[in-house]
Amino acid sequence: MTVTDETVPGPQVLVVGAGPVGLSAAHELARHGVRVRLVDAAPGPATTSRALATHARTLETYDQMGVLDDLLPRGRRVEHFTLHQNGRRLIRFDTDYSRLPTRFPFTLMVDQAVTEEVLRTAAARHGVTVEWGVRLVDFEDLGTGGVRARLRHPDGRTETVTADRLVGCDGGHSTVRKQLGLKLTGESSETWLIADAQVDCDLPQDSIHWMRTPAGTVMMVPFPEPGKWRLLDTAETSYGGDDAMVARRFAAKIATGTGRPARVEEPTWVSVFTIQQRMISTMRQGRVLLAGDAAHVHSPASGQGLNTGVQDAVNLAWKLSAVLRGEAAEALLDTYSEERVPVGAELLRTTRMATMLVQLRSRRAAAGLRAAFTVLRTLRPLKSRIQRKIMGGMSALGLSYTGGPLAYTAGPGVADGALCPGERIGRVDGADHAADTGWQQLTDELRRPAWLLLTFGKLPPDTERDARDIAGRYGDSVRVRTVGGAPVDGAEPLADPEGRLAAGLGVAPGGWLLVRPDGYLAARGASPAGPAAALTALGLRPAAKAAEETGAR
Repeated sequence: MTVTDETVPGPQVLVVGAGPVGLSAAHELARHGVRVRLVDAAPGPATTSRALATHARTLETYDQMGVLDDLLPRGRRVEHFTLHQNGRRLIRFDTDYSRLPTRFPFTLMVDQAVTEEVLRTAAARHGVTVEWGVRLVDFEDLGTGGVRARLRHPDGRTETVTADRLVGCDGGHSTVRKQLGLKLTGESSETWLIADAQVDCDLPQDSIHWMRTPAGTVMMVPFPEPGKWRLLDTAETSYGGDDAMVARRFAAKIATGTGRPARVEEPTWVSVFTIQQRMISTMRQGRVLLAGDAAHVHSPASGQGLNTGVQDAVNLAWKLSAVLRGEAAEALLDTYSEERVPVGAELLRTTRMATMLVQLRSRRAAAGLRAAFTVLRTLRPLKSRIQRKIMGGMSALGLSYTGGPLAYTAGPGVADGALCPGERIGRVDGADHAADTGWQQLTDELRRPAWLLLTFGKLPPDTERDARDIAGRYGDSVRVRTVGGAPVDGAEPLADPEGRLAAGLGVAPGGWLLVRPDGYLAARGASPAGPAAALTALGLRPAAKAAEETGAR
């Protein structure tokens, strides 16, 4: 076969890797008006099961992306974590989102293959289809000339494509990361075995179950399908292809751990893996950027990998699209690594601790745990505090960018309980959201890919004039909406007759909030010139300047 090399016009962004992270990046870039090409070396979509857990902040993100309605019906809600030891139930932790209100107070268990299917369909609606069997061979960062990449197609043909940027979402063995010379630093630790199987046992499937036995620790994570579980063994990891042996071993441990009979069918999928806890120190090098497992790999103990990778992708996409459209300077892309590298570092810390707790090999520690949980069951306030702490970390609802490069403070400090720059703005529970039109309309606004300036109440003339000026100067990149006041630039105000929305966000009449495209607050204040000053400080360019910048590319 003759292999030829051909040069074709390139997209603005070449995304490598069509898992959840690459699909989310491609979807969001396209939704922001960027031309995207998405390639993956695999011959087609994955069919084996991988990640299951989708946590609350990711569900909020999927809602903003417009894909949640296609995903929710295909998953199972999990709201408990139950611990068993040697035939006794020690304790059941429940979800407690009272300090972190969300419309999705649960973890959704949904097969990663289903998540990818939903994201592929959504990306296709925006004109992005996956090119399967197309492998990145190598690339060169040309500086202002973009990134030149060489791709190999399934028939052996090679193609050279030039894109303005290259985004590597190609997993833990990332070709992009390796060719950049960026090394994952950290450690590898334990070897675990996981298997997917039907299990006949008297355990509720709205809970994850952890069970300690004399032969080691086992976990059970429910699938959406009735009776199907993901099983995790942290001690006995021998396999050799004997599915029946794996089934018998799990059945014995489940029965011992829970004190209930269990029958496990031969698994449909088994994997033995060594846990990696590694990350890179920067997620950007020139015109090449990394997201997801390409930048940080870690233990699956708390089900954070897919969730963190999707959040990486969304954080990157709005920033990259703003730079490509000339709406922001190149420096905005530096904030991607500045915001997300600390998230990866914290993830490694928490998953390392979760790994130790899940496997719990010390008999002395197990005895202490049993005693502690016996007491904890009777101390409801303490149990509630522990539940809230667990939920804040696992759900990512507690994650914020306060003190970061895009958290702008204008005027006096923020009152206690008020939303701070860097925090997520959609902090409302399902009941309040259903009862309040203002929150519903704000949720709709968050689904639109642009900055959002909210002004509250009847504005002083100078503030109203400033808001109108912003609407005119920034065009489609900044939407201006009033809450309970006169409309600006023809946009109907958000309804808030009882003041619930303003109270929930901690804003007094005459105040304003500036919200990033990913739903995090960037700035707040009450000064008439505040919003304009914040936009300038955050590096956003007016429409005329953006058009000039784009034309100069």
